[in-house]
Amino acid sequence: MAHPFAKTVQSFETASGKSLKFYSLPALAKVHPAVKRLPVSIRIVLESVLRNCDGQKVTPEHVAQLANWKPTAERTDEIPFVVSRVVLQDFTGVPLLADLAAMRNVAQSLGKDAKRIEPLVPVDLVVDHSVMIDHYGDKKALDLNMKLEFQRNAERYEFMKWGMQAFDTFGVVPPGFGIVHQVNLEYLARGIHKAKDANGDTIAYPDTLVGTDSHTTMINGIGVVGWGVGGIEAEAGMLGQPVYFLTPDVVGFELTGKLREGVTATDLVLTITERLRKEKVVGKFVEFFGEGTAALTLPDRATIANMAPEYGATMGFFPVDERTLDYFEGTGRKKSEIEAFEAYFKAQKLFGTPKRGDIDYSSVVTLDLGTVAPSLAGPKRPQDRIEIGQLSSTFTELFAKPTSENGFNQPAEKLGQTYPTSNGVDLHNGDVLIAAITSCTNTSNPGVLLAAGLLAKKAVKAGLKVQPHIKTSLAPGSRMVTEYLDKAGLLPYLEKLGFNVAAYGCTTCIGNAGDLTPEINQTITDNDLVCAAVLSGNRNFEARIHPNLKANFLASPPLVVAYAIAGNVTRDLMTEPVGLGKGGKPVYLGDIWPSSEEIAKLMKHAMNGKAFRKNYEQVASKPGKLWEKTQGVSGQVYDWPKSSYIARPPFFDGFEPTPKDAGLGVGLSGQQARIMALFGDSITTDHISPAGAIKEASPAGQYLVSLGVKKADFNSYGSRRGNHEVMMRGTFANVRIKNLMLPALADGSREEGGWTLFQNPGAAQGEKQYIYDAAMRYIAEGTPTVIFGGEEYGTGSSRDWAAKGTQLLGIKAVIARSFERIHRSNLVGMGVLPLQFKGNDSWQSLGLKGDEQIAIDLGAEIKPQADVKLRITRADGQTETVVVKLRIDTPIEVSYYQHGGILPFVLRQLLAA
Repeated sequence: MAHPFAKTVQSFETASGKSLKFYSLPALAKVHPAVKRLPVSIRIVLESVLRNCDGQKVTPEHVAQLANWKPTAERTDEIPFVVSRVVLQDFTGVPLLADLAAMRNVAQSLGKDAKRIEPLVPVDLVVDHSVMIDHYGDKKALDLNMKLEFQRNAERYEFMKWGMQAFDTFGVVPPGFGIVHQVNLEYLARGIHKAKDANGDTIAYPDTLVGTDSHTTMINGIGVVGWGVGGIEAEAGMLGQPVYFLTPDVVGFELTGKLREGVTATDLVLTITERLRKEKVVGKFVEFFGEGTAALTLPDRATIANMAPEYGATMGFFPVDERTLDYFEGTGRKKSEIEAFEAYFKAQKLFGTPKRGDIDYSSVVTLDLGTVAPSLAGPKRPQDRIEIGQLSSTFTELFAKPTSENGFNQPAEKLGQTYPTSNGVDLHNGDVLIAAITSCTNTSNPGVLLAAGLLAKKAVKAGLKVQPHIKTSLAPGSRMVTEYLDKAGLLPYLEKLGFNVAAYGCTTCIGNAGDLTPEINQTITDNDLVCAAVLSGNRNFEARIHPNLKANFLASPPLVVAYAIAGNVTRDLMTEPVGLGKGGKPVYLGDIWPSSEEIAKLMKHAMNGKAFRKNYEQVASKPGKLWEKTQGVSGQVYDWPKSSYIARPPFFDGFEPTPKDAGLGVGLSGQQARIMALFGDSITTDHISPAGAIKEASPAGQYLVSLGVKKADFNSYGSRRGNHEVMMRGTFANVRIKNLMLPALADGSREEGGWTLFQNPGAAQGEKQYIYDAAMRYIAEGTPTVIFGGEEYGTGSSRDWAAKGTQLLGIKAVIARSFERIHRSNLVGMGVLPLQFKGNDSWQSLGLKGDEQIAIDLGAEIKPQADVKLRITRADGQTETVVVKLRIDTPIEVSYYQHGGILPFVLRQLLAA
């Protein structure tokens, strides 16, 4: 069949005279003139819709709808977006690989060719989430941490090796190369792709992707359209399904002016995050334009793009321009690649940063870069920005405020007291106990890393030190960081202050900071101290960094070093000295803060194309002895050897070629459900999904003990994501989560931890149990359960286990005031019903206590975003009906739900082919 838009195929030439064909948006604009003023990000999505138009999954109507995108129209159209590739990190990648392996088991059991289950686009898995900071502060830290990483994760890495040989399009970047987003930016992203079409012609098309980490958006900094999805959606995309999403609003963000001296990219991104949270950009594209945008370095753009999940947007997109080409050259891309990249975007009329008035946006936000001030964010959320001069007073104020006002509910007099530990360390509230230059946001940006090195150099020369009990670490986003810090002569000064390279991975920002000493932990818990972490990451939600550190502040790398020296967040670094140097002389922040000129002089060390090429050639040729020693089984179908890390997932148990209950979803219609939990606002995927350390007394810990696993070998939840038995026991088990159906404590506060009240029929009151234990009892008696939440339910990283664990616990619906984009989608993808309160309704306004029974009436037919009825039967028999909104948003999601989730839906399609 001829392509419906074959007439839009044209040719372009590179600077070297090579000719390539492409689907031309300017040619499409002759039919749909509105294309010329569409946001750049929308046009790149439109190119995919145009090129992949097959009359079935992607229709000419889809092309016309998107080509005529209106800035302020009602959003009802669904876009089928076929991406060029998929990127995984190992925590989410391993369970995804396990699902693919289980699909092959199903295919084999039904007598089908197992090779039908095969990624149809290139898939790269970067191992970056596994390494923990057990060792720090010395030159052996990196080597020792990597050896521990391989010991703990041998079974997972063997499984990855199986995947590499079983699937033709599945590649792995081994541990020790860097963070997925930085490796993606420096190496995996190629600018444009080429493929043969049905006529045998080579067609060029732009790089687009989805990734199983919400910070996949970092790639938007080089003009690549892509964002984070759950592993569930990524898996479907790999297997030929378009990524479906509602046509978005696009917010234009105009940057004007320039940053003041001493202001970093981190300060800028924290300001943008605060501003866009107030603008309510959840589910929208944000596209940067204007003269200030054009002047930003590529790493600064990538830093801003990285934080899109923190400001709530689907993307934080920067168009391709000369700075993009410079970055490609500086990171070692081939000349032919760069020429094709430039020529393609110029042929599509997509090259260059737009100026004011060039494009029609849904709305426009403007920021003068000159107004940005040095800042941190915290102590509990990345959007809560604090100017550096106000950190001390803000912490002091929050220290005594009630938890309902984001405070710590502590007696004010405790702030100045000293609490000695049994090993001779004096602790205080506000003490910095973890100082980490970590995470994708900043360890990918030479400007702020060179600034940290220069500050360290000046601090050491002034005689400043970091107290040895503070856990300091440097976890660069790429091995290239170590190279340029070394060449610039700055690495020895960072090491002198304890910031030795401890890992190449996410580490502290995802809860892999490792533990504090037992003596420090004991003193904190005995005295309920509010101690702090300062990190250059992007996430600081409660209990994420360390379960005993209640205050966590995001800051630029140089500020991380400065606060490590200062040692306490109540020290005002704008008026007080950072510390005492040689001869007891006070040293102020201004004395050691590097100038932009000093940073610029060293920038030449950071962008060396030959060094980048040499480094990434080693992914295939010299991946490291530890990886080379790792051996996986062979064969097209996995045999599931006994393992506490990898287990065959249960999502296809009882699979049948056609769904049993088409039209009604899974186990809801006509049944009375019990309430598992009543949650407040801002329940994050950190609260829901198993993350961080596994406590021995928890259901997951007890399960591992029953397998003979020693506590020292528990590893983290993230590393065990390939074993559903561990993960379902850790769902809703966060030490800071508060189930408000439990009665208030004597002091009026709420109990923390993964507890619920199991409702025995006829009992006067509920029985307190772990959520997992209660869930198993409800499942055993055939009783479905539901959860109630508040605003922004599911905010946080794209954690597929937040949805998978919810489903495995027998929870059939989540009813909340509002949902985060990825988690809502993932719930539908696992056959769990998201329902949203209308108007001012909430579970609080309905007076729910947790002992009620809930029935959900979906009606005769499931329609996207329809009104459905929630019938509440109270303990005394009284009933009440409330109308809620069905947050199955699109027609394809209806199909997913009717099949019991996206995975059974896709598997049925593949096996029927």
